[in-house]
Amino acid sequence: MSSNGPTRHQFFINGAYVDGSGTEGYDVISPVTGEHVATVPVPTAADLDRAVAAANTAQRAWARVNVWQRAELCHRIGDEITKRVDELARLQTLEQGKPLAESVADIEEAAQLFHLHAEDAVRLHGETMPSTDGTKRMWTFYAPVGTWGIITPWNFPLLMLAEFVAPGLATGNAHVVKPPANTPLTVLKAMEAFVAAGVPEGLINILPGEGATGDALVRHDGIDAIGFIGSSATGAKIQAAAGLKRSIMECSGNGPLVVLEDADLAAAAKAAVYGAYLCAGQVCCATERVIVVDAVHDAFVAAVLRAAEDVVLGDPFDAATNLGSLNNEGVAAKMDRHIADAHERGAKVLVGGKRRVGMPTDLYYEFTVVDEVPVDSLLSREESFGPVVPIITAVDEDDALRLANDDKLGLQGAVFTRSMRAAYRFVEEMAVGQVVVNDSTCFWDVNMPFGGAGNRGTGWGRIGGKHTLLDMSDLRTGVINL
Repeated sequence: MSSNGPTRHQFFINGAYVDGSGTEGYDVISPVTGEHVATVPVPTAADLDRAVAAANTAQRAWARVNVWQRAELCHRIGDEITKRVDELARLQTLEQGKPLAESVADIEEAAQLFHLHAEDAVRLHGETMPSTDGTKRMWTFYAPVGTWGIITPWNFPLLMLAEFVAPGLATGNAHVVKPPANTPLTVLKAMEAFVAAGVPEGLINILPGEGATGDALVRHDGIDAIGFIGSSATGAKIQAAAGLKRSIMECSGNGPLVVLEDADLAAAAKAAVYGAYLCAGQVCCATERVIVVDAVHDAFVAAVLRAAEDVVLGDPFDAATNLGSLNNEGVAAKMDRHIADAHERGAKVLVGGKRRVGMPTDLYYEFTVVDEVPVDSLLSREESFGPVVPIITAVDEDDALRLANDDKLGLQGAVFTRSMRAAYRFVEEMAVGQVVVNDSTCFWDVNMPFGGAGNRGTGWGRIGGKHTLLDMSDLRTGVINL
């Protein structure tokens, strides 16, 4: 897909595309082709003030709209996004790098979230409770928090906006969204769907930018709450700046895929490979560590190598491709460092381990399998965020659980076993937010509460289902003295 030359983009503020007040801009370079596809302005303090003021004004009116009308709007948004799936998916692949089929699935899921949360919102209700004082009547209800500052990552540009904005609109909130400077195009284009659906002016405002913009958004007095998806390091900085503002934080994951002695090895291998090539491994719940018990180690590695033969690295607009480019040089360089460090510590690179030459950009990373990964290596300790299956050997089930929990980035994990006892043990004892039994660490469902575990560096709050609506609402209590 050609961009047909770079375009100059605008912000989306108060229901319209508008120019920024500054003179600086970001160049958006396609990781797929290397083309300069667009220039996006750098937000100034005045631009941010304008967006926040529009959101605050719109939110006060939106809070008074009844939930059935808010649900109807969310349904219309879902319908309008669905009409634009092909156009938005092609744009997302161009700026992000993932295969077109993945982009189509992302956009369809974004639309589905608006329908889902429309249905959730009309069933969100409080309760009455008895008082110890017979003259009192007490009840609870949910109210919107206000204006949310949303900071989204570059791996799922529109989907992760929808994960916040769909439940946010449904519960009466307004939003100022900062997508990354390197993948803003799909989000900005999608605003046409929101306008067509009749979203009131000011409820959604888009200001792409980098760290300085995010910091200013978080600190702005007019922002009532923060929604963030991204790295744990950035999440810690945001929380320090946000203070006591309400927040939903979904941060880095290094969750393991555990393969026990009684596992279906072919299924486990396919799941490990899938979790490493989906979005080129640039997923918070990717196959970051595979912990396999020693008794089945050799057979499992052989199964992984067979499954890896089905991975096709290439042009993401080609239907045969299931592994596209990495998104940016920072991720590619991190993969280089992690592979080099693992090799120096004695790990064995069985497949890949380098960038592919002769491609349109230097961001096409070969699918990689690394065996005998030391637990103290960067490949084991950090979120690699690339197309790699790192294999660590455990002595037995107890050792596998110990290794699974010997990490501070427990977001989502998986275990392969035929034992109901072992399955329950890992679900209950693995220190992650979610445990998937006999499927990939990348499994997610729009109705599934997704988020980190306590004291694991992975954040708090939940994305998915009614839980996000609860997190984006204030639980209020009424008391009447009769």
